Amino acid sequence: MSTLAHKHKTLERNVSLLGLFAFLAVIVGGLVEIVPLFWVKTTVEKVEGVRPYTPLELAGRNIYIREGCYVCHSQMIRPFRDEVERYGHYSLAAESMYDHPFQWGSKRTGPDLARVGGKYSDEWHVQHLVDPRSVVPESIMPPYAFLKDRPLKAGDMTGHLTALSRVGVPYSNEAIAAANADLLAQADPEADSADLLKRYPKAQARDYDGDPKTLTEMDALVAYLQMLGTLVDFRAAAGQEQPR
Repeated sequence: MSTLAHKHKTLERNVSLLGLFAFLAVIVGGLVEIVPLFWVKTTVEKVEGVRPYTPLELAGRNIYIREGCYVCHSQMIRPFRDEVERYGHYSLAAESMYDHPFQWGSKRTGPDLARVGGKYSDEWHVQHLVDPRSVVPESIMPPYAFLKDRPLKAGDMTGHLTALSRVGVPYSNEAIAAANADLLAQADPEADSADLLKRYPKAQARDYDGDPKTLTEMDALVAYLQMLGTLVDFRAAAGQEQPR
């Protein structure tokens, strides 16, 4: 038996020694993977058009998470032909760079929602949430009609945006100061939304749930759904980033 084989046999028979070497192998491998990341400015290339959420979209996203929508709907289109043909352009890492937490998901009981923005009207979304089977007969989604009757209580969005800015989301001081006003303006068709649109390009300012007199959780959730996948011009982004 060669010396190397003898040493390997000794290592295999000694549980403590084998565990120690396995631990060292994991440590070295981990360092090789992690340490280089400290010397790069970012691991995600920015793509033109991607911006932070408006306060109303953010409030809607919080409702989306609260109701567990991510359990049945992913927001990550993989770079496979069948997925791209069904859902649209594959997802870019930059599209989730301001998500805390991201909504990639690991299961699809319902369709992927990464490109749902603008695909249906506000009225369709409201009806779908109130009575899913009225628009999708085979749907097994539970109804969320209560969202239409529940006034939106988003809390202090100034504090919310401040917290996100501390973890890298680029909200300006101006945007943070105007957060609560922007939330109201986006869902009020009679409000002056010029400053909101300047801070958040491609934001959609209108009544979403069909009742302009009341700001509801339905307004916020539909506002969030209607912006998903609408920010990036994929023709311009072609070649800028590899699929994640």
